[in-house]
Amino acid sequence: MSKIVLINISGGDRPGLTSSLAEILASYRARIVDIGQAVVHETLALAMLIEVSGNEEFTPLKKDLIVKAHDLELKIKFTPVSEESFSHWVRSQGKFRFVISVLGRTITSEQFALVSAAILGHGFNIDRIERLSSRLSLTGRIENANACIELEISSEKDESPGLRAALMALTHRFAIDIAFQRESIYRRNRRLVAFDMDSTLIQAEVIDELAKLHGVGKQVSAITAAAMRGELDFKQSLTRRVELLRGLSAEKLQNLIHTVQLADGAERLIATLKKLGYATAILSGGFDFFGRHLQARLGIDYVFANDLEIVDGSLTGKLASEIVDGKKKAELLELIAQKENISLDQVVAVGDGANDLPMLNIAGMGIAFHAKPLVRQSANHAVSHLGLDSILYLLGVRDRDLDRAEFRSARGN
Repeated sequence: MSKIVLINISGGDRPGLTSSLAEILASYRARIVDIGQAVVHETLALAMLIEVSGNEEFTPLKKDLIVKAHDLELKIKFTPVSEESFSHWVRSQGKFRFVISVLGRTITSEQFALVSAAILGHGFNIDRIERLSSRLSLTGRIENANACIELEISSEKDESPGLRAALMALTHRFAIDIAFQRESIYRRNRRLVAFDMDSTLIQAEVIDELAKLHGVGKQVSAITAAAMRGELDFKQSLTRRVELLRGLSAEKLQNLIHTVQLADGAERLIATLKKLGYATAILSGGFDFFGRHLQARLGIDYVFANDLEIVDGSLTGKLASEIVDGKKKAELLELIAQKENISLDQVVAVGDGANDLPMLNIAGMGIAFHAKPLVRQSANHAVSHLGLDSILYLLGVRDRDLDRAEFRSARGN
């Protein structure tokens, strides 16, 4: 008869601990059924589920492990596992699994307590917790530092709608964002990230800036705000706003390029995505001249936006192309995914306005970035407190991965 035993080991971490314990298991030909290890502040927590031939084999094995643990100044605990308990563990592979990312400038113990209480209250168990953000010193605190904790949870029942709502309520209460994703092979294999441009990839609405240069800023801003809130049809609102730009010198378009700033974290995000092999796209209801500038500056793969008609060096107040509205953005996203030969489940879409919702809703991950209330409520994910590069956390990228010398060196080539 075989014997299943759970071994828990804890204590100060040092090189060679796991190897020396594994050597003892190997000498008794114990089968490792499951294993997990974590190190927090140089303290080791190691758990192994092993199978041995029976008590005759396990007793000397146990003795050797106890001696080795004592030599290494480790605590060790042995828990027999019944056949019924083991069978239940095997069947639990079919559980519903989700990943929760908690993001903010800081994450307090109160916030973490409420997040974990919500998880428990909806019948989920926390299987794994990992910090994705960098370590921070107690002195010399970094301004605008990021904090991100990732939790993997599971349950035999899918109570995710209720849990999602409870977590959303916490984001309204605190200055944090909480992303909630179903754990799947697609979550770990995103291949394309598509961005809205105005107020997402850049810190302005280009049409508003052009209107200011032309002396019609207030009229255009009022129409823009209503359109982004979803109160006006985008095509009609864009047509009305472009008409107000008639007579503006085309020379001022190029001057504007150098005054509008990128969103916080945009360059770091795009550079990292490119290094990791992601395709990138701009799908914008804004204007092509600025999209092409960003394409050249950041190395964006695809750009689709609206062309302003120019005659004799001035804007005519008309568009020279089909309007890129919300419906068109979703269609273009599907076309790009087809061209890249990927599933829409492997696509991330990022935007802030009502006309972004169609593409946010069809993408495997739709992110409302510093968005209007309507968009935050409608999108599956929202980032409202950190820069654009915090999206890397939602892709599972850790700061320490990006800080490694080999990554920095390769990125610079």
